[in-house]
Amino acid sequence: MDVRRLNALLALADHGTFSAAARSLFTVQSNVSAHVARLEAELGVPLFDRSKGVLTAQGAVVVARARRVRAELEAIVADLDSLDSSAVGDVRLGVIGTTARWLVPRLLEELRASYPRVRAIVVEASTSSLLPQLINGPLDLAVVNLPVDDAEITVEPLFSEQLICIAPDDHPLARLEHVTLAELAAYPLLLSAPGTAVRDDLEHEAVRQGVRLRAQAEIDGVRLMASLAFQGFGAAILPATAVPNEERPGWRRVPVDGLPRRQVGLARRTRGLPTAPARALAGLVPSIVALQGVDQPGVQVLTSVRGVASGPPPVG
Repeated sequence: MDVRRLNALLALADHGTFSAAARSLFTVQSNVSAHVARLEAELGVPLFDRSKGVLTAQGAVVVARARRVRAELEAIVADLDSLDSSAVGDVRLGVIGTTARWLVPRLLEELRASYPRVRAIVVEASTSSLLPQLINGPLDLAVVNLPVDDAEITVEPLFSEQLICIAPDDHPLARLEHVTLAELAAYPLLLSAPGTAVRDDLEHEAVRQGVRLRAQAEIDGVRLMASLAFQGFGAAILPATAVPNEERPGWRRVPVDGLPRRQVGLARRTRGLPTAPARALAGLVPSIVALQGVDQPGVQVLTSVRGVASGPPPVG
């Protein structure tokens, strides 16, 4: 199977039209069309519905597998690069938004000081968006919510974080000094999307306590959910670092009794060898968490992480 045909199909899937796919590949539309048509003929199935401009069901299956193939081909180069102990080149890091706010600035400073020939490319997104990018190759590392149940990903726990309730001043919950899960269940809430680690933990604890939470809206993005709560759209359950340290007019921070803490860790692909720049960044992340995490309200740095705060490890 010709890799150029797979790349043409991937470009078509990513950009939606033959002309846009051709521009991304720096070629002409007829070449992309020909490669896709030959791949369809080779596999004996239609991969792209040209009348609707979307992948067919078979095309979606092939694209998912093609992304793995491309990642493995790129991993060959990465594995060879990893044998070179010098930390030179790019490293791509994904970070959930609430952690990025306090981790990334210091991390970039330390990277520049310790590894000046390494350039970090940082992607801020939700865990559900970062994990596929990590598995399929665009990302080298990702700071994400735990747990992550995937054999293709290895995780290193970094810290745990308190969950709290944010309520507009005119909301009944804002009048309470602290609140239980049963009291929260009396009101519709802004909640993380189903399937996310925070939502799963909330639902598990709610079931354990025999209560049922009601969603006013379900948001896959903690920073967006925090913004909606601060603008008065409703009460929300948020990680502590999503909330500014200082009190502001218009909303109140209400501690929640008995909630599990959010767990955050550093994830990397199980397969392949990390490049020297990726090893350098992976060594810096725990030390920065140990130094910066202690200053974040509601964050508890793990004991194993606190022990690496003495400085960056050597690469090689």
